[in-house]
Amino acid sequence: MAGISVIVVVVVAFLHILAFVLAIGAEMRRSTGKVVPDEYDERTFCAYDSDASTAYGLSAFGLLLLSQAVVSAATRCLCFGRGLSAGGPRTCAIASFVVSWISFLVAEVCLLAGSARNAYHTKYVGYFAKKDLSSCTALRKGVFAAGATFVLLSMISSLLYYWSYSKADMGGWVKHQNEGGVGMAEFGPEKRGLGNTNG
Repeated sequence: MAGISVIVVVVVAFLHILAFVLAIGAEMRRSTGKVVPDEYDERTFCAYDSDASTAYGLSAFGLLLLSQAVVSAATRCLCFGRGLSAGGPRTCAIASFVVSWISFLVAEVCLLAGSARNAYHTKYVGYFAKKDLSSCTALRKGVFAAGATFVLLSMISSLLYYWSYSKADMGGWVKHQNEGGVGMAEFGPEKRGLGNTNG
């Protein structure tokens, strides 16, 4: 690698932050329902409000997926690139790689499940024979908030993974260059010594 790309860092951070903002927006705009009477009979049903939360959640899902794809492409998903030099950066890269994928998957599950459940409540109008219906089911509070939390964790671990991967990859290149230089320095005097002996 040529080093840490500022463009990759900016893109990954921007996509994560935007996904976080949308996830928070989805949590704040969760669909709520109210019991209303049917105008044609004596039944009551649940009428739900705007479906904006679903759109926010799915948008955050897509942005987070795109950000993870950018990091994976930049690092060749750790497994398909060149070998990394041993040391602290390599260990940090492996650990942050695992954490970034776990946090990414948990965040995506929260965002997708929350969006699907919220859409179900919004699109679904439940008719009930009872007139004493007192409340309507809605998406549990905190699902999108949990997703937003893991989006932040994913951002931190992804950036740390990219940084440590870049350091370990560059470290391996420099190490091989130094080893080559030392080998040539040791090889030169031997040749000169052999040449003087034969002379």
